[in-house]
Amino acid sequence: MPIDSIWSYAPDVSHVQAQDLTGYTVLASDGTIGHVDRQADHHGMRHLVVDTGVWVFGRSVLVPVGVVAGIDSRERRISVSCTRAEVKAAPRFRTDSETMDPAYLGSVGEYYHRLPPRETPTG
Repeated sequence: MPIDSIWSYAPDVSHVQAQDLTGYTVLASDGTIGHVDRQADHHGMRHLVVDTGVWVFGRSVLVPVGVVAGIDSRERRISVSCTRAEVKAAPRFRTDSETMDPAYLGSVGEYYHRLPPRETPTG
């Protein structure tokens, strides 16, 4: 899979271009990560900023949409194809300005691109 694909929804993910995912619960393969705080598409690098709540207290994480394995609009849930530990180990997200920094986004994309593929969580 080319690294550019980490910034695009997989063809089998039912995502509508203008769909607002704010507030959706984000589930890793082994549990809840948090809720979508906002979504962005800077420099063609589409991603979600996820508020982790009490899991990683006071911290948000940036998740490229290429790891989204499924969207359940009725249940307002998003499944991602990685574990909680993998999300936590990603390059640290500190400020909103990083969502516009191509170097930071590139390091996040490279990190997620190197993760081994795995099964979709069943939720």
